[in-house]
Amino acid sequence: MEKAEHFSEEEFRKACAELEAPAWASGGWEILVESEDFRVYRLLDEQTQLYEYKAFGNIKNCSPALCADVYMDLKYRKQWDSYVKELYETKIQGKMVVYWEVNYPFPMCNRDYVYVRDRRDLDLNGRTVHVILAKSFSVPEIPEKNGIVRVSDYRQSLVIESDGKEGCKVSMIYYDNPGGMIPSWLINWAAKSGVPNFFNDITKACKNYHKKT
Repeated sequence: MEKAEHFSEEEFRKACAELEAPAWASGGWEILVESEDFRVYRLLDEQTQLYEYKAFGNIKNCSPALCADVYMDLKYRKQWDSYVKELYETKIQGKMVVYWEVNYPFPMCNRDYVYVRDRRDLDLNGRTVHVILAKSFSVPEIPEKNGIVRVSDYRQSLVIESDGKEGCKVSMIYYDNPGGMIPSWLINWAAKSGVPNFFNDITKACKNYHKKT
């Protein structure tokens, strides 16, 4: 794994701090979905009038390290994530850059992302915590495509740790500006259904990972 160049130690530690003092516990976060295995919150960005999302869920019978491995494996993700149209990682200017095109429902245009990411396995008060950070990154080698909307403002943090049993706890903060005119029903669906579906899909992916490697 290449050394991270785009994320500071402070950014990784800040992501870990979510486990000790979750942002959704105060500061205007509102809950959208709550069930036995996951919760989804949102917070309005006053400048953009878009929402930042925070999701917290449990994945049973999957170790934290395995969950992090599954999430980082882009080739495998193309097998279990039905919203992936195109996904690959390539080296540009000495940096590993990810291209990701996401299927949107008709008649919406697909969206695509160009971003950098990195994973660190950290010690947090004696606990091993896996942290994955990602953010948008512009490179001329991957230009915009006709008919696809480029998402230029994207950031995500994923923190994974043991649930004390045989599973793991996952904390995710996500923000992007999808551009264009997105109908409110699609935004509501993505927040209320997309995140829970993602947790369900990655749970299945973790169970089947050993069969694919």
